[in-house]
Amino acid sequence: MKDFLENLSRYPRLLIAVSIGIFFVFFDWIKPLFKNPVTAVAITGILVGGFAFLYFTLEAMLGLNSL
Repeated sequence: MKDFLENLSRYPRLLIAVSIGIFFVFFDWIKPLFKNPVTAVAITGILVGGFAFLYFTLEAMLGLNSL
C-alpha cells in the first residue's frame, strides 16, 4: 500500500512538469514570430482575445455573473 501511495503522489509532479514543458515548447515555437511588429500585435491580440473568451465563457457557464 505504501508503494501505491508513493506512486500516486508522483502524478501531480508529472502533471506540472508536462504542463511547463508544453508551455516552453509553445513559446519557442511562437518566439520567432515576435520579430515582426505586425505579427507580434496579431499574436498578442489573439492570445488576449482567447483568454477573454475563455474567461467570459467559464463565467457564464458557472453562473458567476451578477445578471
